[in-house]
Amino acid sequence: MPTEERDPRRGKQAVVLDSFAWIEYFNGTNAGEKVQSFLETGRALTPAIVVAELSEKHRRLNREFGPKYDFVKARTSVVPLEEELARVAGELNFDRKKTVKGWGMADSIVLATARQSKSIIVTGDSHFKDLTEETILL
Repeated sequence: MPTEERDPRRGKQAVVLDSFAWIEYFNGTNAGEKVQSFLETGRALTPAIVVAELSEKHRRLNREFGPKYDFVKARTSVVPLEEELARVAGELNFDRKKTVKGWGMADSIVLATARQSKSIIVTGDSHFKDLTEETILL
């Protein structure tokens, strides 16, 4: 858990929501209820790659994504994958794959987004469990 001065629930730092966090939120789980508190701060970011993952998942489950996408855009800032962010994500991906089984490029983009924006990642993805200073695990 972050220290009080870094606790985004107190409005002092933005959070990055990954696909895991959004899926839990949309499914109305206990973890999703925790995500709600971060959305209420008004300082939440969603990497564009997360939008792609959510869109694909909804399509795979034969569910409509449009209204949920509108909600994501209304409640968070969607962060585009720009050149410098992509470069940093590539470097992170190379390094993290050496030590974290199953680590993927989307994970690297989420992590690079958080580092670039000096934010904390809200996730339940076990790939991030060793990054205790940079994540809040649901």
